[in-house]
Amino acid sequence: MDAVALKRHSIKSLSRLMPRLEVRYADQIDQGTWQSYVQRIKTHFPRLFGLLYQLYGHQYDFFYHLEQILDSTTHMWMKRPDELKALDVMREADPHWYQSHRMVGAMCYVDLFAGDLSGIRDRIPYLTELGITYLHLMPLFKTLEGDNDGGYAVSSYREVDPSLGTMEELADLATELRQHGISLVLDFVFNHTSDEHQWAKQAMAGDREHQEYYRMYRDRELPDQFEQTVNSVFPDEHPGCFTYRTKIRKWIWTTFCNYQWDLNYENPTVFSHMAEEMLFLANVGVEVLRLDAVAFLWKRLGSTCENLPEAHLLIQAFNVVLQIAAPAMVFKSEAIVHPDEVRRYISEEECPLSYNPQLMALLWEALATRNTQVLRHAMQKRFDLPEGCAWVNYIRCHDDIGWTFSDNDAWELNINPLHHRQFLTAFYTNRFENSFARGLPFQENLETQLARISGTTASLCGLEKGLYEQDSAQVELAIRRILLLHGILLTIGGIPLLYLGDELGILNDYDYGQSPEKDGDSRWTHRLTFDWERADSRRNSEEVWGKIYLGLLRLIHIRQQNRAFTGSETVVMDPGNDHVFGYFRHHDDQSVLVLGNFTESEQAIVGRRLRLLGMRKTFTDIVSGTTITATQKLMLDPYQFMILIGVR
Repeated sequence: MDAVALKRHSIKSLSRLMPRLEVRYADQIDQGTWQSYVQRIKTHFPRLFGLLYQLYGHQYDFFYHLEQILDSTTHMWMKRPDELKALDVMREADPHWYQSHRMVGAMCYVDLFAGDLSGIRDRIPYLTELGITYLHLMPLFKTLEGDNDGGYAVSSYREVDPSLGTMEELADLATELRQHGISLVLDFVFNHTSDEHQWAKQAMAGDREHQEYYRMYRDRELPDQFEQTVNSVFPDEHPGCFTYRTKIRKWIWTTFCNYQWDLNYENPTVFSHMAEEMLFLANVGVEVLRLDAVAFLWKRLGSTCENLPEAHLLIQAFNVVLQIAAPAMVFKSEAIVHPDEVRRYISEEECPLSYNPQLMALLWEALATRNTQVLRHAMQKRFDLPEGCAWVNYIRCHDDIGWTFSDNDAWELNINPLHHRQFLTAFYTNRFENSFARGLPFQENLETQLARISGTTASLCGLEKGLYEQDSAQVELAIRRILLLHGILLTIGGIPLLYLGDELGILNDYDYGQSPEKDGDSRWTHRLTFDWERADSRRNSEEVWGKIYLGLLRLIHIRQQNRAFTGSETVVMDPGNDHVFGYFRHHDDQSVLVLGNFTESEQAIVGRRLRLLGMRKTFTDIVSGTTITATQKLMLDPYQFMILIGVR
């Protein structure tokens, strides 16, 4: 069906559906808000119709499912609190609110940071002092006991883990955070559920309707065919992509763990139900929804079953549902895939926000090599985003650090990507001579000598080594590395995301193996209980953590006080010295030049190079507060981070 025919059918469908909706909800309609809702439906329904038709139009009962989806969307909008409906109106007037220079993100596990949801409320003053305006709470929904993949094996999207609190407490927390200017961010684990979810339980009980919510096979014929082209995500722990359940005598698609069952989005009922779960979270007060494992949503025989076109159509359809019923909330994609694939998920129609795993990996690469060529090359090619979109930049997260750079980028710089990843793995696991880093391997492949890396920012930056060896010079260099990385996060464009605890220089915890649930998973070395005793002395500049905290706080203040860091207009430039990373930030008539030295020695940028880039001879570094005249050259101290503004 061509675009003209699709539009005609969408108009005809809506003319039939709207009267039925009005009759169905007649006793709940408030004419003022209803008319604005109807206008959003009229605006967005043609696109929703087109997307759903591409996904499900071949099914005989397509129009039945279309009505169900619109009905459940309306039902959830009716339940939306008035305060959030008001936020919808505000965000429609300012749709790119997340591009503000005021945005500073933080992430944490509720239990490790504050014990429970009540504890998070008690710690809001700490967050506001740090300038946080975006708080990502790691998975907090009801999960399996024991193995639960760090909370990503969800048993109910409408229940909080009882040890953390209740859904009512979560809604109250969202309100209080919003009153302090902090947007709540949660995960939407929508590729799979745990095998304890009510849908999975009904499927296990033999209910055929619920078995169709998942991908189940009587024998190995199709699973074997799929596995000829599909990669196993965790081959050591879970070879293949299927798990056999003797009770129902079927093979179930389980991409990640055998207790996480992949949902079958070829079934439109699954889309309808998951859209409802999504809107439920929006109605709790979630403002940013992290879409987990977006690359794996759709399966097709003969493909890798990653990054398929239908996965993008699905996310876009969810996005349209959001625009109709809860436009205050936006999507953030989690696509830890090839850098070129990451960008395909980013648009206002799909995910306006996206993690930037390439920047994360290449910041660590530049620290290890003391060379910024690969970082500069990759950022010049891929940092720009469509208008209205923003990166979420991070140094590390709850997960491991993977070497997600493009092989082609490496070859273009005459670097062997395999050998380079082997070097980086060795460097960050302290197997390379004179490495300052202290990290642990995750999912190590002894054959290829490759692994992903676990460790806190401070330990990977050399603080652990410096403190252990009681070497004050090493400690000082480690602090500078930590502030350099955070300085780039805060200024390069997008939302900077801090892992709470890094602002206090927390070190690796090597005792995680004493817990049976954590043993064997090195990522728990950097998932630590927050040290509130250390936090109490965070302003003591005589302590190492005080130096880190106060240095980071200054960088956050600089970001939030300068409109040059609004939006995402970033020009990555060549400073004429491969040990230095540099870029311009622009917004309206404001412009700054940001420079970072990635070595433990002084580095120079010749004055004429700066003037070729449009800089004056005299400028102010607003990080150090000094005015500099660079007639011949500009000198950067070891690991120095500068933000330069020309002096007239």
